[in-house]
Amino acid sequence: MRIHTCNDLKLPASIIAIGAFDGVHKGHQELILSARLQAEKLQVPFVLYTFDPPPKVYFQKVRLLTSLPEKLERLSRLGVQHVIVAPFDTHYASRKAEEFYEEIQALNPKGIWVGSDFRFGINRSGNVELLRERFPVHLLEPVRCGSGEVISSSRIRQLFNEANTLLGWNTDRINESS
Repeated sequence: MRIHTCNDLKLPASIIAIGAFDGVHKGHQELILSARLQAEKLQVPFVLYTFDPPPKVYFQKVRLLTSLPEKLERLSRLGVQHVIVAPFDTHYASRKAEEFYEEIQALNPKGIWVGSDFRFGINRSGNVELLRERFPVHLLEPVRCGSGEVISSSRIRQLFNEANTLLGWNTDRINESS
C-alpha cells in the first residue's frame, strides 16, 4: 500500500472511497470492499481518501477510535492500493468545495464511493448531490448490526462511554489520554 498526501497522486483512472474511516468498522469495511471490487472489475487503481484527524475529532473533540498507524494497517489488510491522508487542520477545513473537486479530478475517478452523510468543503458546503454533478458517485446504504441499529463511529463512541460507565471508569479521564 502506498501512502500519499493531498495533491500528491495523479492517475489516468481510479476508483475512490472517501471518508474519515475512524475505526474502520464493519460499515467502512463494506464500503471499502465494494469500491475495491469495482476497481478490480474495471482494472484501475483503488484509492482511499481519508483525513487525519477525522473531522469530528478535530471539530467536536470526540474520542479518536483508531490512530493513523492502526487505521493504515487495517486499510492495508483490506487490500487498499493507495491511501491519500489529508491533514485535517484549520487550513484544510477552510478549503472551498471547488478545491476538493480539483484534487479529486487529478485521480480521474471512474467511480467514487461515499456514505450518504458525506460532506466536504468549508462549512460542509459540498454534498453527495454536488459531487454527483461531476463524478459517478456510489452510496453505500447504512450497514446494520444484528439488532438492526446502524453501525457508525458515533455509535461505537457511545458504546465505549456506556461500557466505561458500567465498568465504573471516569470517561473524561480516559478520553483525555486517548
